[in-house]
Order: sequence, then C-alpha cells, then structure tokens
Amino acid sequence: MDSTDWSAAQFEAHRPQLRAVAYRMLGSLSEADDAVQESWLRLSRSGADDIVDLRSWLTTVVSRVCLDMLRARSARREDPLDVHVPDPVVTQVSDDPEEHALLADSVGLALLVVLDTLSPTERLAFVLHDIFSVPFDQIGGILDRSPAAAKQLASRARQRLRGATLATATDPSRQREIVDAFHAAAREGDLAGLLTVLAPDVVLRADAGAGPLGPSRLIRGAEEVAAQAIQFAALARFARPVLINGTPGFLVAPHGQPFALIGLTTQNDKITEIDILADPDRLNRLDLPAPLNPEEP
Repeated sequence: MDSTDWSAAQFEAHRPQLRAVAYRMLGSLSEADDAVQESWLRLSRSGADDIVDLRSWLTTVVSRVCLDMLRARSARREDPLDVHVPDPVVTQVSDDPEEHALLADSVGLALLVVLDTLSPTERLAFVLHDIFSVPFDQIGGILDRSPAAAKQLASRARQRLRGATLATATDPSRQREIVDAFHAAAREGDLAGLLTVLAPDVVLRADAGAGPLGPSRLIRGAEEVAAQAIQFAALARFARPVLINGTPGFLVAPHGQPFALIGLTTQNDKITEIDILADPDRLNRLDLPAPLNPEEP
C-alpha cells in the first residue's frame, strides 16, 4: 500500500467522527459533507507521514473549515429572525439506534436550533468541548486564542443555552406515546386532545422555504399551535412514524411524495417544541426512508 492509499484508509476510519463534528457545528448534512471533503483534500496535500496524532489533526482541520463556513453564513444572513430548521437525520423506527449513534445521539433538532443562536466561536467551543470532550488547549489553538479564552467562550455558550428546551423524556416508548397522541388528535381535529399534550409555552417552528406550506413561521403558545395543527389535519393521515435525530417524529408523504418532516421535543410528558421542515429543495436532498405505504391509509 502506497502512502496515498494509506492516508485514504486512515481518513476513512475517521470519517464518521469528522462528519459528526461537522454536522453539530453546521446543522447541515450537505455542508458537513463538504467540510469533511475539504479536510480530506488538505490531508492529501500535506500527507500523513509527519502527523503524530491524525485524529486530533483532522478534528482541528474540519473544525477550522466549519468555523470559516459559519462565519461566511453569518455574513450572508441579512435577517437574523429568519425561521430555520437544521437538516434532520431521519431513520426508520425499526432501525438499530446504535447504527446512527454518531449523528442521532444527543443532537436533537431543538439543540441544533439553539446552537444557531450562538456566535461561530461560541458554537465551536461548546460543540468541541461539551459534546466531543476536546480539551481547551486544542480548542484555543483552533481559534488562535488562549485555553482560558476558549473556556470562556464555552461558558458563555452554556449560559445562552440555559433554559432552552433541550431535554426530552428519558423513556423512548413514553416519547412515542405522547407524539402518537398528538398525531391522533391532529388527525381528528381534536382541540382538547391537542391541548392535553402541548406545553402551555410550546413553540412551533416551520421552515417552508418556497414550499407549499406558505411562508416560514414561528408560533408560540398551546392554543395557537393547536389551531395550526387542526388547520393541517387533512395532512395528518399521510404522516408515518420515523425517528428524527433519534427521537420520535413523522414523515408526511402524501401518495409517497415527501411533503414535510416533523420533529417533536418532549419534556415532562408534554410537547415543548415542534420543528417542521417543509422546504421541498432541502427535503429532496435528504436521505429519507421510503414511506411504508405510498397510498392513503
């Protein structure tokens, strides 16, 4: 095996970890793949012979690539109030969760949404240290700052994340019961049933892009969210259970055509957040499981 083949083999061994880092940093699967590919190009140009700790080196490289992408994104974003739902990782309910641990475990849509509110440097420090246990001396090197400054960035990120709806019910079966109760009530247009499972301060975030659901929207409060769910009751019959970032959700696919992904966050037996991705362009780029039955149930 020549040096190029050896480098490629070593890189492939680290690819899942690098993609997991990039996904948490960017909240976009396609951009995460771009960042990982760029890290491979930089490795192939530099060679791996003189790299003592390849895992650390690659983590540093992909983190710097992601940091540049986040900064460019911040510069482009004209309206900070735009509703945006990160790319979800969607798997079948019956899939083995261990197969998707790097992408699905502890990276719910609710967390990714809140991470979008952080500055690029805060997000990098928090993701690398609090999720991947990267030491602050390495994080400081990535940011060209001292370890103490990197630690302060992570602390500031934690303060901004405090109070956000990140926790979910610990029992997956209980999560599914709550989510299924929401689906049943929405399908029947049962306002009382919806209010039973919705937290009083529930938030609904719908990212429709230029899709058929109309303009993207942010709705707060149980009564307002319940009214919105009833408005789309006819679509509930096309909803199929899936796992979205490891937690129960739905793929809405009338006649087998993906229309929307719905992720739900639960806490204390109530739904606290509903994140809907209905942007057709982004849905078409996702690796979605085929609907169980493309016809009307």
